[in-house]
Amino acid sequence: MSSSNQRLGLAALTALVVGSMVGAGIFSLPQNVARSAGPAAALIGWAVSGAGMLMLAFVFQALANRRPDLDTGIYAYAREGFGNYIGFSAAWGYWVASVLGNASFFVLIFSGLGHFAPLFGEGNTPAAIAASSLLLWTVHLLVLRGLRTAAIVNGLVTVAKLVPIALFLILAAGAFRMDVFRADFFGAPALGDMGQQLRGMMLVTVWVFIGIEGASIYSRRAARRADVGRATVIGFIGVWLLLVLVSLLSMGVLSQAELAGLPNPSMAYVLRAIVGEWGATVIIIGSIISVLGALLAWVLLCAEVLFAAAGDGTLPAFLGRENARGVPANALWLSNGLIQLFLLLVLFNSGSYTSLVLLAASMSLVPYFLSSAFGVKLAWQGEAYASAAGARWRDFIVALLASAYALWLVYAGGLDNLLLSVLLYVPGVVLYALTRRQRGERVFTRWEWVLFGAILVVAIATLVAFARGALTL
Repeated sequence: MSSSNQRLGLAALTALVVGSMVGAGIFSLPQNVARSAGPAAALIGWAVSGAGMLMLAFVFQALANRRPDLDTGIYAYAREGFGNYIGFSAAWGYWVASVLGNASFFVLIFSGLGHFAPLFGEGNTPAAIAASSLLLWTVHLLVLRGLRTAAIVNGLVTVAKLVPIALFLILAAGAFRMDVFRADFFGAPALGDMGQQLRGMMLVTVWVFIGIEGASIYSRRAARRADVGRATVIGFIGVWLLLVLVSLLSMGVLSQAELAGLPNPSMAYVLRAIVGEWGATVIIIGSIISVLGALLAWVLLCAEVLFAAAGDGTLPAFLGRENARGVPANALWLSNGLIQLFLLLVLFNSGSYTSLVLLAASMSLVPYFLSSAFGVKLAWQGEAYASAAGARWRDFIVALLASAYALWLVYAGGLDNLLLSVLLYVPGVVLYALTRRQRGERVFTRWEWVLFGAILVVAIATLVAFARGALTL
């Protein structure tokens, strides 16, 4: 995509950020938050998570401005800061997370359609997987027509899916009752103390904020480099406000216990309590449109990550080839092939939407941490701040806070998901080793051998636990 008419402007980049973040999570948010926290913990949790993710957004903005040569986003930062194998791991982990996220979107789409057609069940029945597969390859053909075409469609879908959310906010604000909101303000006893509730809130925010880096992934395709950082911050602030309003307004419509007991997409049933059955129908349709939009954005991300990694020799060269329309076709085929495999695993293992998204979030958190850690390193060394000494220490503090927050999210994501994600990191090393050998380069340095050995030991232990049923997808 080298021609100027194929470049992405601020609006398209912002739509990619919003499209990546506003997917399934926001429509399930009222129930997800209420199961974990009362209103007080929710208020604190949104403030903490908002501040933490804003720091991460600022890190992506600073890195885009300070190191414009690193134009492949989240993967390039890890590679530049910590070496080839760490960079490869960031690319591989982020790619697998994107694939898992896409698989979860298909499950949720047909779970929503199960409201109207019971044969789709919870999105994991044979009929649902067959329909998901058909939809997957339809999206595949759309993306093959060109990234510019797909980005335009994504922008239109992003606008369309915000309409039912806006309707919900207006009606929920009118039905909001302070006495309902203040009842059990500090949470019911079953939720635990404030610390437990806040950790539960973090588990929710792990997934709903994934996608903040959407513009960074496309930085080399941006019409103007400065638009990458602007799109990241604008998109994040807008989405954060939507998430906060949806969750808090719902707590003023139904009690915490009522919200916690709702099926998903729970936003639909909150609106049904306000206006009747038509409200649920509108939101369910809106959630399907929303997930379709997020699906398109994440299909683009999957292919772009592989394409970028192949471009600098981290993955085999065949993944870096584009078709006549500037689409990384081979990377797209591999990505969607793995999505298809995960869909089949969902069928045979009865995997749920929640299990898929939590694992995807856990896979994404390590690349997030590596990006913010590179921000710390860059500001500390000062190489990119020769003409901006005042900004250097500000960026250092911001990146340090973002790194601490990313580590907190890894903890909040849970040990089981972290162990399963380690297991998924191992197979990719085959492609990495093959590429290094083809280039006549040593596969690992000494300390990289130690790191890989540690990862392999943990992966084997996880595989044993998985085989014994101690861990499940």
